[in-house]
Amino acid sequence: MKIWQLVDGRLLGGIERHVATLVTALLQRGYEAEAVLWRDYADSPWREQLAASGVPFRYLGGSAASLVSALARSRPALVHTHGYKANLIGRLVARLMGIPVVSSFHSGERSVFPVSAYVGADMALSFLAPRIAISEEIARRLPWPAQVVRNFLIVPERAPAGPLPNRVGFVGRLSHEKGPDLFCEIAALSPPDIAFDIWGDGPMRRELEARYADRVTFHGLTLDVTEAFGSIGLLLMPSRAEGLPMAALEALAAGVPVSASRVGGLPDLITHGESGWLFDAGDVGAASRHVTAWRGLGAGAANTIRAQCHAIVRERFSDHAVLPEILAVYARAGLTAGRTTTTAASRGASASLN
Repeated sequence: MKIWQLVDGRLLGGIERHVATLVTALLQRGYEAEAVLWRDYADSPWREQLAASGVPFRYLGGSAASLVSALARSRPALVHTHGYKANLIGRLVARLMGIPVVSSFHSGERSVFPVSAYVGADMALSFLAPRIAISEEIARRLPWPAQVVRNFLIVPERAPAGPLPNRVGFVGRLSHEKGPDLFCEIAALSPPDIAFDIWGDGPMRRELEARYADRVTFHGLTLDVTEAFGSIGLLLMPSRAEGLPMAALEALAAGVPVSASRVGGLPDLITHGESGWLFDAGDVGAASRHVTAWRGLGAGAANTIRAQCHAIVRERFSDHAVLPEILAVYARAGLTAGRTTTTAASRGASASLN
């Protein structure tokens, strides 16, 4: 009984990391699951990461015809689509072929034309399958009711301990909605003894690096975000729009507090003053004051906040807490009971289905 996670994934964004985590969690519970990429992006860092981490995946030929052919051969028990392209085409094709399908809505930002037209069509036609929204804000924008199911992580049992490094980090795409320009402004306003680092790439990188290279270290894309979260003491997310960012979950699970804008699902994740700090979107002054508050934490307060960060994710955003909600949506979509254990030999393999 195979479960497909269908996505047009190329980069190492939140959707891609969520899909990889979901496949891994399903495999650990005895389900046969794999990531199905819309096309083979030969230069994709995500494809490289999937292969390195042993997450099973395959790729299609980038067309509806290749999807029809792959579904006809494999006949998965359910297709779970992610992102507007996979949602639009995958939902329609799976329905026409009589295969249960579920669609997730991840994006918290408003897109510009022509992407906005595709996103609008995806939302309008979302009635064709059960819907999952990763935040209440996204659910409210959909024209049809959706089940809010949070992003999640596979969280270690023990909370990290030790001092918080004197380093503030940004992990994400360098695009307007994520606010990397605001991150750099905050860095420029902060004391020079605090280091500021950015992991990620995107359309704003060249401009920001030219302006702020003397204050901010730009690392580019990384295949292993644990390296970033192991070296910072605060994740700063001055986003203008969000869903429920995986970077925030990953930071908290690593015992790193988060200072973030009150957008998307972030207020549901961060308890102000306990697991981080919240500020209004665009309020650089408030964000700078939170950096100062974080910098002033003593050793005891730092250990307390690290434990609180880990506990929040473990209790509310772990696979144990969230995966049953996803499986309940699968059951409503028509997934029958029963599991098929994936053999070790099949994990990490990729196949072209053109």
